[in-house]
Amino acid sequence: MIALLLWLLLLVFCWPLALLALVLYPLVWLLSLPLRLIGLTVEGVFALLRALILLPARVLGGRVR
Repeated sequence: MIALLLWLLLLVFCWPLALLALVLYPLVWLLSLPLRLIGLTVEGVFALLRALILLPARVLGGRVR
């Protein structure tokens, strides 16, 4: 609700900026999509490495957090 009110205020007082933001938001989202996919991949690789490093401790009966 507050976001809608802020958009309406921006539209009333500074409508060119509001229209520019409305047009540029999908473009910025599309440009950031590959970066998010790379981040997801890197996070998955780090999770795999962590699991491989901690595997001997799990096999030997280490505590799981």
